[in-house]
Amino acid sequence: MSFLDLAWKRRSVRSFKEDDIPMEIINELLEAARSAPSAGNYQPWHFYIIKDKALKEGLCTAAYQQNFMLSAPVHIVVCADLVKSAVRYGVRGTNLYAIQDTAAAIQNLLLCATEKGLGTCWCGAFDEQKVSKLLNLKSERPVAIIPIGYPRNLSAKMPRRSIEEISTFIGF
Repeated sequence: MSFLDLAWKRRSVRSFKEDDIPMEIINELLEAARSAPSAGNYQPWHFYIIKDKALKEGLCTAAYQQNFMLSAPVHIVVCADLVKSAVRYGVRGTNLYAIQDTAAAIQNLLLCATEKGLGTCWCGAFDEQKVSKLLNLKSERPVAIIPIGYPRNLSAKMPRRSIEEISTFIGF
């Protein structure tokens, strides 16, 4: 499958089968994520891979009761290590680079999951303090909760704005 086919195939999945995800596939997702670019190659991300039912329930509560998350066999909470980015880049590293870098890693993970036949949903609506407390985070900032599993059904393709609407060509 071409990269564009893969990118267009990715969907936000909100209904998952109970089937377990083999550890080798989870490791491949992490390999894809860690291959993402990062400012100064600092790689300011950390991944919490969660199967514990009580912890997943806590994450669902922290995510404003997005109950669909509970059907996913695995949640990955992706965090940005703000201190790591601040060491070299100061406030800009903390406020921007760490988040950009972590977002690139998340996208790699999502695309790899799609290629493996898994469904994901990038959940960004959550109470950061509650997630931080659940995971006992210190200097890391939770950026995404990603429920992952085999999709029960695929959502319809969502419309996308045209290239003309989203771009400006200068000097062509």
